[in-house]
Amino acid sequence: MTAVFPEFLRFGVVGVIGFGVDTATVYALRSALGLIGAGLVAYLVAATMNWALNRAWTFRDRRHARLYRQWAAYLLTNSAGFVLNRGTYTLLVAGSPLCRGYPVLAVAAGSIAGMFVNFALSRRLVFR
Repeated sequence: MTAVFPEFLRFGVVGVIGFGVDTATVYALRSALGLIGAGLVAYLVAATMNWALNRAWTFRDRRHARLYRQWAAYLLTNSAGFVLNRGTYTLLVAGSPLCRGYPVLAVAAGSIAGMFVNFALSRRLVFR
């Protein structure tokens, strides 16, 4: 069994990359979809990228299900993290003029809110 700490560090690095993808997608789509719509699309884009990198790097030594099944399991399993992540994001962009002006702050807060839940669920249920 792989030690938890190295996996958590790799998961964190992947999360930082995902944060960049998430933020870039929000900024790219906010004019067309508004901040809430852009945030939802950005989450799906970033979560898909995070799953692929976690599969290839963070949890590379673990068993892997078929691609589409594991991707779907990752999104479903991390729905609790999604609620924490996008719930925090939505509350901040809806209630904070600062976060409406600088949505990167809401993306960061949401990412941190969901990170620990997503790691635990990914490790235990998706990448066993």
